[in-house]
Amino acid sequence: MSTTTTDTNAPAEGRAGEGPRGLGPIGWLRWAWRILTSMRTALILLFLLAVGAIPGSILPQNVVSVDEVTAYTRENPELAPWLDRFHLFDVFSSPWYAAIYLLLFVSLAGCVIPRALVHARAVRARPVPTPRNLGRMPYAAKFGTDAAPETVLAEARRVLKRYRVEGYDDSISAETGYLREAGNVLFHFALLGLLVALAAGSFFGYRGNMLLVEGDGFANTLPSYDAIYPGHWTDMDGIAPFTIHLDDFEATFIEDGNLRGQAASYVADITYTEEPGGPELTHRLEVNHPLSVSGAQVYLLGHGYAPEFVVRDADGGVAFDQAVPFLYRDTAGFVSDGVVKAPDVGEEDEQLGFVGVFLPSAAETPDGELTSSFPGAVNPRVTLEGYRGDLGMREAQSVYQLRTQGMEPVGSSPVMEIGDVWELPDGAGSIEFAGYKEYISLQVNRDGARLPALITAATAVVGLLLTLFIRPRRVWVRAVRGADGRTRVELAGLGKTEAAGDNAEFHEITTELAGRLRNESDDNPQNPSDTRSDR
Repeated sequence: MSTTTTDTNAPAEGRAGEGPRGLGPIGWLRWAWRILTSMRTALILLFLLAVGAIPGSILPQNVVSVDEVTAYTRENPELAPWLDRFHLFDVFSSPWYAAIYLLLFVSLAGCVIPRALVHARAVRARPVPTPRNLGRMPYAAKFGTDAAPETVLAEARRVLKRYRVEGYDDSISAETGYLREAGNVLFHFALLGLLVALAAGSFFGYRGNMLLVEGDGFANTLPSYDAIYPGHWTDMDGIAPFTIHLDDFEATFIEDGNLRGQAASYVADITYTEEPGGPELTHRLEVNHPLSVSGAQVYLLGHGYAPEFVVRDADGGVAFDQAVPFLYRDTAGFVSDGVVKAPDVGEEDEQLGFVGVFLPSAAETPDGELTSSFPGAVNPRVTLEGYRGDLGMREAQSVYQLRTQGMEPVGSSPVMEIGDVWELPDGAGSIEFAGYKEYISLQVNRDGARLPALITAATAVVGLLLTLFIRPRRVWVRAVRGADGRTRVELAGLGKTEAAGDNAEFHEITTELAGRLRNESDDNPQNPSDTRSDR
């Protein structure tokens, strides 16, 4: 027969049927909340927000210019789909950027609100009691006086009139510089307000892009936009019904020196009305000088060329006659690509399409290739590739692309000057390069939170200035009657920041207090041998 004994004093985790106890769901939630609302996490999220914005400043964005995104995609056919997969052409509306934005807002709120409550309690609280040993403070001074301790403390209160003073038996404690922490709290609350204002502008506003050729107009309606990005809570049925007409556009470029080809100015003369039937007003639209109309801002983003073509069918009838916007490849020479679609030439299998290249200042390279040597239209030329067949106009398609599947090539044109006509083979018709116009790309931005965003940004600057220039500091004065009948005065000062660590102000307080007491009745209150300043 065997016997066993059980140790009732064994640790709980060693008992049969029991495992180690963890934090549990509530504990893990508290831990996650503490990590999220720490200032370190807020700084990391703010850094990630800034890093996340870098692609938005380097890569073209759909919200700014769909044309530039299209051109980038055409030049980088392998890379562009991957960038689009990660929303790098729509950085500021991407899910990952919104997640960082939301986490930063929660982190700041969880960090700043408790800090503000703590500061509010500190402002209402009494200054801290006087330390027992004032000589250990960064600044300490002693001197003797014949004035009574009550007189010393009363004079000290007058000297420290800019401080919040509290009496403690034989001493007084004084503090000042509360606005530093108030500025810190104000700065962070302003950041929260700025985040809210930016989010409100995104939810309740809208942005739209359009392209406007010289002589054409635009009505602020949804079908008139090339691309539009409304906020989630924006009522697009109630947008302002203003109209814009592009009267003239002029781009000037530097012609000499190392900066040859650089843009000197972009100026668009426009006529607009704020409502149907309203008076016509004029505005000179320039870069960084938007038009404000009916609560919206109209910005000039860019420009390009729109060659004019006249397409005739086999019988000589005009089937197409208008300017066609071409998208530039680069701004160095403004070599531009575009397509011309003439669906009214004949039957579907006889429709005409052309892929063209526009050269504002045509010139040959040393290798004999044709290029543009200057962005201004000094020597405009056009080359075309013709196709015949079904354009596929029954399906939605980009106006900047030609679907050549199922179409028959009809050849390449010669280099065409203004007025040249290319007679197509087999009597298919002709196309004339009739001239060119210029176009501008515009963005309409409706953001009702612009003023709140400006106010919160200004408030953040004010809070930051308070944080930088206000110096929190404490001063203690103790007055005790000595055995010889004289009053021993101790004064100590503490700067709560490095900037406040300068002892010059504390020395001035000591000198002023000693001078006041000497004027009362003192034989030599500030005897150098009896006054000490440490560190």
